[in-house]
Parts: sequence; C-alpha cells; structure tokens
Amino acid sequence: MKALATALMVTATLVGMSAAHADGKTREQVQQELQAARAAGQVTFGELDYPPATAQQTSLSREQVQQELQAAKAAGQVTSAELDYPPKAAASQSAGKTREQVRQELAEAKARGEYSFGELDYPPQGK
Repeated sequence: MKALATALMVTATLVGMSAAHADGKTREQVQQELQAARAAGQVTFGELDYPPATAQQTSLSREQVQQELQAAKAAGQVTSAELDYPPKAAASQSAGKTREQVRQELAEAKARGEYSFGELDYPPQGK
C-alpha cells in the first residue's frame, strides 16, 4: 500500500513539473519578463497598489478640459464637498409659481376648508 502511495506521489510530482514547463520558457526568460513588468509598473506589492495604475491618455487639450469643467460648474454638476452630494441641477428662476400665487392658493384652500393644521383635523372635512 505504501509503495502504491509513493508511486502515485512521484507520478503527480512529475506531471506537475512537466506542466510547469509546458509553455517552453526557461527560468531566465521568466526572470527577464518579471524585470520588464516591474520596470513598466505592472507588478505591485500589497493591497495599496492594486489594481496597478495605468497611464491615461486623452485626445483633449488642457483648454478643452477646462472649458468642460466650467460648463459642468455652470450646469450645477460639480460638487465641492460631501454636503453638496448628489449635485443638484441649477433651478431656473422662471419655472414654477411665484410666492404670491402660492399664498393666493393657500388662502383659497383655507376658505374652502381644505386646509388643516395638526392631527385633530386629519383628514380635513369641508364646513
């Protein structure tokens, strides 16, 4: 039984060794590839550098990026701190009702008995 287990272990080791050399690279080739990857910044150590930073390339000029930033700020899409998150679009002055219109509607609702205050009159009942 021991001989069978030993034979299986030796066979598994030899199969593993042959699989390691299946790509046909020598130790020197692998070391050269590792050095090239380190020089290119593709090898990291620890969790802080994962995933490795890649060089970003863009077709926009600095002036174009600054123009886009100014347009985003004007549209209310840029925040400066967590208090402004999520960004709210700039509200236009002409949209909605005026303050006087809202006050007039409130007065009419009170006159019709459709307005209540507190929990005692909920739901409001017309008089």
